[in-house]
Amino acid sequence: MTATLYAEARTERGKRLRRLRAAGKLPAVLYGPKEVSVALSLLLREFEKVFREAGESTVITLAGLDEDKDVLVQDIAYDPVTSAPVHVDFYAIEKGKKVTVNVPLEFIGEAPVEKIGGVLTRVLYELEIEAMPKDLPHQIEIDVSSITGFDSQITVADISAPAGVVILNAPEEVVVVAEEAKEEAEAPVEQVDMSAIEVEEKGKKEEDEVPAAEVA
Repeated sequence: MTATLYAEARTERGKRLRRLRAAGKLPAVLYGPKEVSVALSLLLREFEKVFREAGESTVITLAGLDEDKDVLVQDIAYDPVTSAPVHVDFYAIEKGKKVTVNVPLEFIGEAPVEKIGGVLTRVLYELEIEAMPKDLPHQIEIDVSSITGFDSQITVADISAPAGVVILNAPEEVVVVAEEAKEEAEAPVEQVDMSAIEVEEKGKKEEDEVPAAEVA
């Protein structure tokens, strides 16, 4: 899967970036092992659309420059209030070289253990992989239908990597494990000392029966 974004070189820096963002543009920077760092800008709306569909593990082609560049999203800075992207770093890919990225896991299927009171605990949510840019998957699916009993688990060693992809995580790392659901203990009911209440009520009753003269 590939996607295309149109970018242009920018000269705005510092406070002038506010005007750029107000115009619906996103400041960015492009760099790489054989690239001179270049300041860019692109349409925020277009970036959000592409990133929502592609994610960090998909190669994006930056068009509109002197030549098209194949890149990966390296980092995104977000506004703490609106959560909108305010800056993005693009990493230029060297042609003919493998890249290392983190790919999200997509859990599919239904685990039989859940029908007998089991609970699935997901330990890993992404894997570190190495592959040629053209072979990078958007995500890796984990079928949990093989988890049939308590303490059953899926490890990295159980995952079949897509063609051209090498998983870099340790084989023994647990991806998802089944556990028996634990019943929450009921809060103990506080025992009321009825004898103390009876003594107190009896004392009040006797006090009420004493003539006023005697009380005085």
